[in-house]
Amino acid sequence: MRVLGIDPGSETLGWGIVEGEKLKYSLVDFGTVKSSPKDAFSKRLLRIGDGVAEVIAKFRPDVLSVEEAFYAANAKVAIKLGQVRGVVLYTGERERLEIAEYSPRLVKQTVVGYGNAEKRQVQEMVRLLLRLNSAPQPHDAADALALAICHFHHSGVAARIRTGR
Repeated sequence: MRVLGIDPGSETLGWGIVEGEKLKYSLVDFGTVKSSPKDAFSKRLLRIGDGVAEVIAKFRPDVLSVEEAFYAANAKVAIKLGQVRGVVLYTGERERLEIAEYSPRLVKQTVVGYGNAEKRQVQEMVRLLLRLNSAPQPHDAADALALAICHFHHSGVAARIRTGR
């Protein structure tokens, strides 16, 4: 199974590809899709959609693991992130990927063991779990890899619930 993790962001969207089976997985690649805050928001959404589509075309993942929407103190920020998530989810569906969504707290709990972990803790655990020499940079890409890793840890449970076994 090949999983594309996405950490949605309107200026920097992190992505990471992890492949393997069950709890044996390894890094394929990671990066970001950047868009300029000077551009109209609609152009940024187009850049994000095109960037995610390019990653999917290049790496052919089976699953898209994306961060669930969360409550933000600033409603404007929450709406923009919702629009970015919408573009990501649309792109995943258009490419016929299985879609999995995980809360930020569950991702941190799964990867670090603590639901309120800080960004640097997530980066370090991703480094350890993927046996990397250095922590993935920037943190947006590390968060995306954490989302992919989270899917490996929870996909078996979800499959058993779906099949009733």
